[in-house]
Amino acid sequence: MTSRKPDEQLARNSRLRLVRPRPLTTARRAVTTRRTRPVPRPPEGTPPPAELARQARAVLADAVRVARWAAVERDRDHDPHATSATERAAAALGLTPAQVRAGWDRARLAGLVELHGDTARPGWRLRAWDRDDSAVLRGWVALFDAWSLVHPAPGDVAPASVAEVVEAVPQVLSLLQLSAGPVLVPALLDLLRQRVAELREERCEVPADRRGESAANGQAPEPWTEPRPDPDSLPRLLDWALEGLAAVGALTLGDGQATLTPLGNWAVWVKLEQICVAAQSPAGHIEQSAEDMLRGCARLTPGPARVEYRAWLAARPVGSAVTELLAVARGEDALLRGLAFEALRVVGAPAEAEVRAAAEEVCLRPYALLWLAEYEGADPDDAPDVLTREEATWLWVDTAAAVADHGESTLLVRHLESAVQGTVPALLDEVRAVGHPRTVQVLVALAAAHPDPALAKAVRRAAFQVHTGGA
Repeated sequence: MTSRKPDEQLARNSRLRLVRPRPLTTARRAVTTRRTRPVPRPPEGTPPPAELARQARAVLADAVRVARWAAVERDRDHDPHATSATERAAAALGLTPAQVRAGWDRARLAGLVELHGDTARPGWRLRAWDRDDSAVLRGWVALFDAWSLVHPAPGDVAPASVAEVVEAVPQVLSLLQLSAGPVLVPALLDLLRQRVAELREERCEVPADRRGESAANGQAPEPWTEPRPDPDSLPRLLDWALEGLAAVGALTLGDGQATLTPLGNWAVWVKLEQICVAAQSPAGHIEQSAEDMLRGCARLTPGPARVEYRAWLAARPVGSAVTELLAVARGEDALLRGLAFEALRVVGAPAEAEVRAAAEEVCLRPYALLWLAEYEGADPDDAPDVLTREEATWLWVDTAAAVADHGESTLLVRHLESAVQGTVPALLDEVRAVGHPRTVQVLVALAAAHPDPALAKAVRRAAFQVHTGGA
């Protein structure tokens, strides 16, 4: 059998099941389905969430400092010929320029800052950093998922070899967790070699020795459609992977061995159990702010949530209520953005003027257009037809961000089926072009969650291209 490029396999085999995109249904299901299953207990000896969050804050301390500095500086006018932002941040924070750049990179990957064009804005996790342990853990898990972006791979190693190691790392982490202590690097290398061999066998690649035999027998060698991975690079790539995981606080290295940190052990357990780490408590009382009310309604089914919206709206002037709901929708939490427009559907006609005005804002436009279509009598199932392809793609990414922040990884995989594009390659092309500020985090989370190695590899590549500004 001949090997094929993963992207060719993906284009051939990854037809998406075209379904009506119902973004709010997906996002709400990401939260409400958690109520029907018992919460798994972490392994014995796992520190409590508050201690894990303290450790995560320590890992991301420089990133938080850089993000907070940027949040203050973004509103100041500076001479374009003055010192660069990196140098100003380094001087203000007592860091080197390299530390500032590394902190900024981590802040982006952890959702502490978001880029909107040329403007950086603080992410919702940054505002919740000191008071919400679950937001901190979510941010660290996002960084953990992106370890291969934090620590660049050796430049002289074939990309195919790098991709194989990234795909095999979960098995290495599983061994570290099962060992519940230090594991010698040679043992990890043996496992890595075994897993890479399995991956190549699954792709029906012809081993080098068999290709040599074919040539010696006068047979034409099997065609090769991409650069051959170099087996001798595995020790170097294992070192790279271990250093990358250590750089994000998932493990410690020393004396030829590796050990998971409490954070790393917990994260591997989370990935294996596919659970949500950021459970939120309902707090939907009419005395609360719009944001707190929406967070409280997030785990309610649509009927009880509408009752809560009506009670909340009845307790305050409709004009100020609409303004407050739209202010929440402009925030960085995509789940609250969708829920805010669900609440505005209960308001009805008094909200029309402000919703029409909101349709001019990029982050609100898809939600506003859907709201207006339903307000004007369109069937909810037909309302998505009012969106352009670009608007529908932006909404797909925004909903995926809500699922990644608040839901289980299996739901993120299922959300893939709601894309308007017919294939995954087409979806990735349009997602990269749409410019959503959470694109990298969504793609990294989807790659970490998806069980199809070829698809996960293509999604990781897309995340890397967006992260580095590539085509």
